[in-house]
Amino acid sequence: MSILILKNATAVQLYPAKVEKNIDIVIENDGILAVGSGLASQYPQATVKEMHGRLVMPGNVCSHNHFYSGLSRGIQANIAPSPDFISTLKNLWWRLDRALDEESLYYSGLICSLEAIRSGCTAVIDHHASPSYISGSLSQLRHAFLKVGLRGMTCFETTDRNGGQREMQAGVEENIRFAHEIDQARKSGREAYLVEAHIGAHAPFTVTDDGLSMLGEALKATGRGLHIHAAEDSYDVSHSHHHYGKDLLVRLAEYDLIDSKTLVAHGLYLSDADIQILNDRDGFLVHNARSNMNNHVGYNHRLPEYRNLALGTDGIGSDMFEELKFAFFKHRDAGGAWWPDNFARALSNGNILLGRNFNAKFGRIEAGYKADLTISDYLSPTPLLAENIAGHIAFGMGSNNVHSVMVNGIMVYEDRQFTFDCEPIFAEASKVAAKMWKRMDALN
Repeated sequence: MSILILKNATAVQLYPAKVEKNIDIVIENDGILAVGSGLASQYPQATVKEMHGRLVMPGNVCSHNHFYSGLSRGIQANIAPSPDFISTLKNLWWRLDRALDEESLYYSGLICSLEAIRSGCTAVIDHHASPSYISGSLSQLRHAFLKVGLRGMTCFETTDRNGGQREMQAGVEENIRFAHEIDQARKSGREAYLVEAHIGAHAPFTVTDDGLSMLGEALKATGRGLHIHAAEDSYDVSHSHHHYGKDLLVRLAEYDLIDSKTLVAHGLYLSDADIQILNDRDGFLVHNARSNMNNHVGYNHRLPEYRNLALGTDGIGSDMFEELKFAFFKHRDAGGAWWPDNFARALSNGNILLGRNFNAKFGRIEAGYKADLTISDYLSPTPLLAENIAGHIAFGMGSNNVHSVMVNGIMVYEDRQFTFDCEPIFAEASKVAAKMWKRMDALN
């Protein structure tokens, strides 16, 4: 039995909102054993870490990300003018993902995992694409997650955009293979249970009915849920109406692809019927405010209509403090009525997604919950209360305050330092990125 006590902490939760000072948090192995005042004296054999009043909160969850884009920052490839969303996909992202190989994917995963942890994110739900490197690609990402100690999920985005039926089949097979790999790893118990699987698909406009049928079978065979983009741009809706005569999620539901483990990213142009299906079947919508702004696809005015709403970045890092700020300010700019606490709840909801997939409890500083924690040295200039913690994040606290991060009961980042030297990883990643950019220019 290994017991660690975080002594004299300020325990903070986003939902239900809570701020409690002078708290001891007792951690046994990978979970929280007890929470209260003056508990350290009850565990004389425990290791004690003095928090000095630092904020200890459940770790942030990025509920939709693309780690394959990790080496795209400042990209120096020849990118043709891209006046709309589809041309941006074709000229940039669909060339980048075709240029990924085993080496570049691994370094993308490492860099993104390190930066997620450093920004106070303890878990990331990833959505992967590498058409030239399908089989085994998800295992490569898993290795990166485990190396850094980040909790997460990943899947391969099944699509027909490069190779038609054969490419869709390969994508589905990689999703199934990886889900079985996770099952075997859990049974063996040789590694910490940090990584899980979705069944991935790119978007309805790049998956035919045959592909949807294969995805439905994959869900049944693995017990996992679907992770897909939908209605990120109005083109997706127009395509579905033109080719299939159906709304997007109405079409997916016909193949039993919508359930409580379903994660739909974006959803800017979903219909009334689509929203009702997602709500009735207890699925999740993940809002990605900065990505939507960057791609100029519009704003989702219907966020309050969703039963389950979470926040993601769609590949723009993993700083969820920053994402909450943008989500709130863009909402206000668009005339929305929500306040920071609404978006704090959406951020906290990422823990519900984790719970449904890892079969454990996340997101609270309470006994029985996983010890995935973010520790910050935020000095509040005004009273810090349960009623205003979301406002402190929206207008003050950020990733620059992150002092330490614990995942699964292990300090993977402490006193602003990782447990291993990261500089060689970043140096090598820079070389790998330059090679990948050259491969992009060699593609049509």
